[in-house]
Formats: sequence, structure tokens, C-alpha cells
Amino acid sequence: MRLDLRLIAEMIPANARVLDIGCGDGALIDYLQREKGADARGIEIDMAEATRAVSHGLAVIHGDADQDLAFYPDQAFDYVVLSRTLQAVERPREVLRQMLRIGRHAIVSFPNFGHWLLRWQMLVRGRMPMTGTWNRAWHETPNIHPCTIQDFFDLCALDGYVVERWLAVDDRGLKAPWKRSVRLANLFGEQALFQLRRG
Repeated sequence: MRLDLRLIAEMIPANARVLDIGCGDGALIDYLQREKGADARGIEIDMAEATRAVSHGLAVIHGDADQDLAFYPDQAFDYVVLSRTLQAVERPREVLRQMLRIGRHAIVSFPNFGHWLLRWQMLVRGRMPMTGTWNRAWHETPNIHPCTIQDFFDLCALDGYVVERWLAVDDRGLKAPWKRSVRLANLFGEQALFQLRRG
């Protein structure tokens, strides 16, 4: 599994009810079912990925986070996961609101646009940065709302969400030693993971 999915799986307890938004081929759902006895299901906008997940016996539907979360009942899940998809949705605030309506907890991971390498590339080159994570030209990327760790903390405060847990990691999976400093995590963390609940 991808690094952020492994870290997310560590955050979810056994036998939880989980909805994975933007679940791709269902790798996290499969792991949670096999290893943690979870009642896990997913929603995926890419029809080929959704079909692949279903062909492996996973409970995945084709759908759009920006449109379809409104159809889920309140508190239907213990955990609602959005992994490396926040920056690609049209209305991130509304998606987060829906996640915390239909789930007791939300887990969100995203690539940190405040990382020092991205800042350096923009400063030196004067162009949108290209890295292993941000690896498409600006005119081809699905990432329409990149944000930093600080931006996400600010949004949580604005909308009254409680940050239960958070961490920043590099792409090798090393957890940041700067966890107590949002400023340093924002500068050196390549990816961020947040666990939220409503205030």
C-alpha cells in the first residue's frame, strides 16, 4: 500500500465502519477488511479503478465526492477517509463538512504544498514546481486546491473541527520530528495526515 494508506490504516481500530472516498483500486478497504475486520466500503470517481475494486470483491461504487456524499445518512460510519484527494475536489470545505456529518471521525491526507522543495523551486524557477508528488504540469493536474499544513489547521479552526491527531511525514515514511511545531512541519513535511471530529 501507498505510504499514507499504511499510516491511515494504523489510525483505524478493529471492527470499524469505514467509508474510503477516492478509494482507487480499494487497497485500503481490502487491508482493513482482512486485517482489522472492518466493515469498509468506498466511492471512486474513476470508473476503471472502481471496476477494478469491484472485480476483487470490494464494496465500491462509482461516484463523485463533490456530489454524492449528500446521499449518505448522518453518522453512518465511524471513520470517513479522504486520502490524497482533498486538493482535487471542487469544494473541499463542503466535502469535509459532509465527511463529518456522515462519520464520527474524518481522516484526511494530502501532499503539503508548503514543503521547502516546492518553495525553493518556485523561488528559483518562477514556475509551478514538479516533484515526485506534484508530478504533472499545471495545465494537466487534477490538483485544483493545493494547500499547506498551516492552511489546513486554519480551515479546521475556521469551521470548528477538532484535530484529534496529526502528523507530517516525508515520502520515505519517516514521521517528522517537528510534530510539536506546525511551522517546521509545514516547511519539512512532504505529506500530512489529520484525524478530525466535529467540535
